[in-house]
Amino acid sequence: MTVTVSRTRWLAMGFLCLGSFMNLLDVTIVTVALPRIQTDLGATPTQLEWVAVIYVLALAVGLLPMGRFGDSWGRKPLFIWGMLGFTLASAACAGATSITMLIGARLVQGLSAALMVPQVLAILHVTFPPEEKTRIIGLFAALSSLAAVAGPVVGGGLIALDPWGLHWRVIFLVNVPLGAVAIIGAGLTVPADRGVSRQVDWVGTLLFALTTVCLVLPLIEGRALDWPWQMMALLVAAIPLAGLTVSHMLRRGRHGAAVLIPTSLLRNSAFLQGLVRVVFVFSGIPGFFLVLSVYLQSGLGLTPLQSGLATAAFPVGVMVASMNAARLGDWPLSGRIGLGTGALATGLALTALVLWQAGAGIASWHLTAPLLICGLGMGTVVVALFQSVMATAPAAESGAASGAVQAFQQIGAALGIAIVGSVYFGFLTTAAPLLALMAACIYPFTLFTLLGLGSLLNHRKETA
Repeated sequence: MTVTVSRTRWLAMGFLCLGSFMNLLDVTIVTVALPRIQTDLGATPTQLEWVAVIYVLALAVGLLPMGRFGDSWGRKPLFIWGMLGFTLASAACAGATSITMLIGARLVQGLSAALMVPQVLAILHVTFPPEEKTRIIGLFAALSSLAAVAGPVVGGGLIALDPWGLHWRVIFLVNVPLGAVAIIGAGLTVPADRGVSRQVDWVGTLLFALTTVCLVLPLIEGRALDWPWQMMALLVAAIPLAGLTVSHMLRRGRHGAAVLIPTSLLRNSAFLQGLVRVVFVFSGIPGFFLVLSVYLQSGLGLTPLQSGLATAAFPVGVMVASMNAARLGDWPLSGRIGLGTGALATGLALTALVLWQAGAGIASWHLTAPLLICGLGMGTVVVALFQSVMATAPAAESGAASGAVQAFQQIGAALGIAIVGSVYFGFLTTAAPLLALMAACIYPFTLFTLLGLGSLLNHRKETA
């Protein structure tokens, strides 16, 4: 790997991180706008799920191949093209006149983000000298946490201010000037680069996409369609498709051809088990916050700003725990994962208890303590989990391993939105909103409890 130190590298980092910040902001900012979108565009509960899940699904499907494309075709041009697509798709979201148009624009937005996001760390990695990289990664992590914190609050604030009477559309329109700044700035400051080859595994990319869609699509549409055989067939088809995808990559790897995931990682059972845990961990939270936002606004009548403030303690907790993870450096990773998942389960239980007791009289600050506990748990888990997964990968494959972790993180988020959303909206047809929310809490609570117990058992074995 060649490091090309540029005199404009700090400016370049600012414009690159702006693009990454916009992507992370867009994952969370839309949550507080969903009830207004539902009212304005006449969306069904299933269509509302698609507004959120289509973005993370497109991001999940695209991250692996797009990271490889950057290596093959050049990272700077792909970042700029991704930012351009993201900016134009944001404008299309803002101008959507139907829920179908909005979902389609969110799909393009997610695919464009997948084109742009993998290039950011890759460019920073080859632009800064080794002695500056620790500082760069720390700054990047802090900005990522800030984006998660800012999303619900910024979204709720923009909708409350309602500039030019745009209502929920302003949360997408704000991306247009920011995107223009990132595109022009990156074009002027990011060093030019050339790809190492033009070889791309198109078949593997298609198989990976089909497998992901067959897994997530039935979970979202199945409930609304009363689980017809076609949905069940798609869900079952995901299993052989996953096997075919792995088999295809192994076969190409034996012949020295380009693959989405290096064959050394596909044969690494510890790494694959880590990816499964990544999927489970990240399936627990996004769906819960989607239905919580819908409940707070549609069920209790809170404004988008009040809803954003009510949930802001969670990302604050994530940021605090992530930035102080080094203090637990002497703890075994399995113990830190067990501690974090235990805090998540405890925080979710306390959140459900507060919501049940407060009922319609709930105020934004009532959820601060339990969601802060959840956030501290999530921040603890994520850092330890990523460290444990990356520790199982050879150093030479760290880039590919990182891309796989990010892709499966998004797959987990898409699955979580599908599962928890289906439970909530399914119960909502026959039960009160509060009961539907309590039912939706069962999946993440059970998941984190089991993950915590399993990690603590592993911790006892390691220290025995």
